Amino acid sequence: MSSAQYRSLVRANYRQLSQSIQGFKPRREQNFLVAEIGKVLLGHYDAARRILVAEAGTGIGKSLAYLQAGIPWARLNNKTLIISTATLALQEQLINKDLPLFQPHCEPAFTFTLAKGRARYCCRQRLQDLVQGKSQISMFEAACTLTPAQQTQLAGLWQALQTGDWAGDRDSWPEPVESALWTQIQTERHSCQPQLGHSQCPFHLARAELDKADVIVVNHALLLADLSMGGGIILPEPENCLYVLDEAHHIAHIAREQGSARLGLRSARRNLEQFNKQVPQLAAALNDDGQNAVNRTQQALQQLIPSLTELYKQLQSAQRAGDLTPDEQGCLRFAAGELPGLLTHALTALKDEHKQLAQRLSRLQNELAEALKRQPGNSAVSAAMAAVSLQQLHTDEAGSLCELMLKAVGPKHTPPARWLEQSKTDIVLCATPLAVGHLLEQWCWSRAAAVVMVSATFTALNDFSYFRRSVGLRADDGSQYLRLNSPFDYAGSRLIIPALGCEPQDAGFDALLSEEIPRWIKGETATLVLFSSYRQMNALAKTLRDKGHSLLVQGEAGRQALLELHRMKCDGGQPSVLFGTGSFAEGLDLPGHYLTNLIITKLPFAVPTSPVEEAMAEWISLSGGNAFMQLTVPEASRKLIQACGRLLRTETDQGRIIILDRRLLTRRYGPALLNALPPFSRET
Repeated sequence: MSSAQYRSLVRANYRQLSQSIQGFKPRREQNFLVAEIGKVLLGHYDAARRILVAEAGTGIGKSLAYLQAGIPWARLNNKTLIISTATLALQEQLINKDLPLFQPHCEPAFTFTLAKGRARYCCRQRLQDLVQGKSQISMFEAACTLTPAQQTQLAGLWQALQTGDWAGDRDSWPEPVESALWTQIQTERHSCQPQLGHSQCPFHLARAELDKADVIVVNHALLLADLSMGGGIILPEPENCLYVLDEAHHIAHIAREQGSARLGLRSARRNLEQFNKQVPQLAAALNDDGQNAVNRTQQALQQLIPSLTELYKQLQSAQRAGDLTPDEQGCLRFAAGELPGLLTHALTALKDEHKQLAQRLSRLQNELAEALKRQPGNSAVSAAMAAVSLQQLHTDEAGSLCELMLKAVGPKHTPPARWLEQSKTDIVLCATPLAVGHLLEQWCWSRAAAVVMVSATFTALNDFSYFRRSVGLRADDGSQYLRLNSPFDYAGSRLIIPALGCEPQDAGFDALLSEEIPRWIKGETATLVLFSSYRQMNALAKTLRDKGHSLLVQGEAGRQALLELHRMKCDGGQPSVLFGTGSFAEGLDLPGHYLTNLIITKLPFAVPTSPVEEAMAEWISLSGGNAFMQLTVPEASRKLIQACGRLLRTETDQGRIIILDRRLLTRRYGPALLNALPPFSRET
């Protein structure tokens, strides 16, 4: 492929697209983004490091930009374009709007599909068994009782699946399927495998379609799950992919979740005891050749179960003696990742015992697979394979926890967050990697054909450093950075910071809000008030309702129902006041007359209350840094930009933002937070 051929295609596609859209208006920033993506893909900056991080403000049209630049390059280079998002709303926009809009006007032609997680699909076999009143793995699972309404719905699902009127995914069924029922028919890793004769299940059929698609839309969790397993398991190999990571500011957080591990000592023991009771039934599914594998598996179980019991008792004794003292929430974080001696010793033994059990289970699974080859369709063998596969999953998860808890860390490397959670019924050991940049480099950055990351909020305090550190990029590694401002008329809207009598940490702040909020909603038709906590939001809602105010409060109805009611009131000319917390500060789209008055009650400083946040702040301090300035303030800057971004959603929107936190004016970090915001007309 020549650069000239690629550029010619991009220009031709743009002409066709612009001519097909009535009232099309060229966007300078969008065209610039297309050009920069093209330069990175062509290797103009660094042929060995085709990575672009592009912050593009709301209204630029990021999705059409990366489709125009990415699809021709991927098709000409025989690569698959993987578009990964953080939210379902953006996935739906891409699948239902942007890709169908661009498809008729693109050369080379392309096909696209949506990749969903395994749990979004039903298992054909499990559905059939439930409809017929039997369970494929009845000797390993308790029978379930279905209501007449559930039986009717299952019959409808089965009929539609048989006739081809339904593809088997939960999202395409026109009626809601309650979660308790869906879990009984959803595809599961341990029971729905091609070797069990389930190759015609909806999940496996959908996976087969991925191999035929030129563009695949996924979510970040599914993408990182595939990459963490080495890539090429669900999606194509990274070397054969151009990745576009939209809403990419979530990547580090989701990567940490992907690398986390938990082990409930009592629940793990109960699972193993239950599986141990099934071993005689497993043996019955095999002939004499497999008895050795069964016996060795049972030996490993009988060694591991007492070890889990003993560790639970030791931890209880240590708590009674005051050697280990969880907080009021039952959490005990191990400072600097240092484990007490009894845990180090016990986990070292558990690690070896889980490894041994994993090997025995693998051997047992191989024996069962051979038995199924000799007796195709044997339900007892299929059931045994499903049970062993589930136990393999539990064993692998427990082994990962032991590995992460015991992982040695060098002097300049960040230790994982390690803690235990005590409840009335169990003690759970937990670990989460804090630094995931090296994992992302290993999984993706160093392997992918190219990576384009886009978001409206990458920078914190007008700098990419905070994001770059979180995802393992360096300023000198060849990755390119681009920042494009939104075309919106920010100067036409007002940012107001009132001179208040106290600050959010003061005892009288709630009382002050009860006076200030009515003042700023008076005479306004469409208001969104953002709070830092549910407690404060609900307390203020009660106070203002007692004064006669009509409010729509997050949590009192579903998100979509609340927003629909808000829009109905606005359309009817009635004043509407919407109360929400942090989740309403990102991704909420209320254009035009649906939002003209945005009130932010408090700067979005995250209090490090979770073990992960505490461990991150602790490590920065131990390394000689300032956790507040290096972690808390940059994250608050990013969240404040997101919150302010709720006001203007189209080029004609106008309104005002009121921030009821005087620390923007009184603290030394205030000017930096203000200067990182879009150029609203300020009033203080």
